[in-house]
Amino acid sequence: MTHRVAGCILTPQGWVRGLVRFDQRISAIEGESVAAPREGDQLVLPGFIDLHVHGGGGADVMDGEGAIDTLAQTHARYGTTSLLATTMTAPRADLERALADVGRAMKQRARGAARVLGVHLEGPFISAGRLGAQPGFARPGNLDELAALHALAPIRVLTLAPEVEGHLDFIRRLTVAGVKVQLGHSSGSYEDGVAALEAGATGFTHLFNAMSELHHRKPGMVGAALAHAEYAEIIPDLLHVHPGAIRAARRAIPRLYAVTDSTAGAGMPDGEYHLGAHRVTKCLGGVRLADGTLAGSVLTMDQAFRNLAAVGIPLHEAARQVSTHPADYLGEHQRGRLQRGAEADLVVLAPDLRLLDTYIEGESIELAHAR
Repeated sequence: MTHRVAGCILTPQGWVRGLVRFDQRISAIEGESVAAPREGDQLVLPGFIDLHVHGGGGADVMDGEGAIDTLAQTHARYGTTSLLATTMTAPRADLERALADVGRAMKQRARGAARVLGVHLEGPFISAGRLGAQPGFARPGNLDELAALHALAPIRVLTLAPEVEGHLDFIRRLTVAGVKVQLGHSSGSYEDGVAALEAGATGFTHLFNAMSELHHRKPGMVGAALAHAEYAEIIPDLLHVHPGAIRAARRAIPRLYAVTDSTAGAGMPDGEYHLGAHRVTKCLGGVRLADGTLAGSVLTMDQAFRNLAAVGIPLHEAARQVSTHPADYLGEHQRGRLQRGAEADLVVLAPDLRLLDTYIEGESIELAHAR
């Protein structure tokens, strides 16, 4: 079935006021180039891509047994068209159960679900001193364990602490294997961060959170990111990171991109949920452990886009931070952009940035507000 959507369309070359035609892929974009949307324009943007999502709709990646379908359907209703299923630090058997479910979901996208592009393994190869909301199962990198997990579902991104003994060589081996290594949950120094980048690491996990802070005489992992990173993820829920820090990161890091770090409470009412082995509480727009520690988020990507716009990031740049940059980071060049031949992953927004429509590989998705 061929669809037609009209509006101010963001293409790699800039804005086009006109029409996009598509079935599973985009067949044509027609119209006139314009400098920017005008007041009252409906916006047509690339679908949102979330490279760090733990859960949603009451389901957690670590549950296995179909949880991936539930969370992927939940986030699709908020404009996420593809994602990486993100694990928690856990015993090997628990990780194997979770990745078996990811592998199953990747073989056949469930109706109404975001496309699962693979796994973001957040831990277990992190610092025991910087767990944040991660359970206490941190351990040094192990290639045999990683190979067993990768056989169940492709590990596209792996977060680790570079200061752990043996991890620089681990980074080199992962890089050769094609895994994107991100630095996070780390107490490492600025120098540790730079050495990891030189060894092949390419990104930073939830910048500013669960990493050694910036000080003018001890720049820490944050300093390494701001001074050297091309890519880094950030959680723009306005709880994890102050708007001023988002603006600072934007000026320093060319391809900063947004993630939700969302948990099972995303798309659900306030109450108690689980995050891996932890019980967490959703209230006041966030999710926390019993001691008050932020434990992921309940952010959705449509709200992430609105928050970026609200802190002063131009619409075209905010759109790339929720779509194009994460696609490029993974090498998914047929996603995260509206151009002929690309996957028909797109979102339609009202002039006030409310989500109106979502299409995933040409499939029209029922939105959360329509339920």
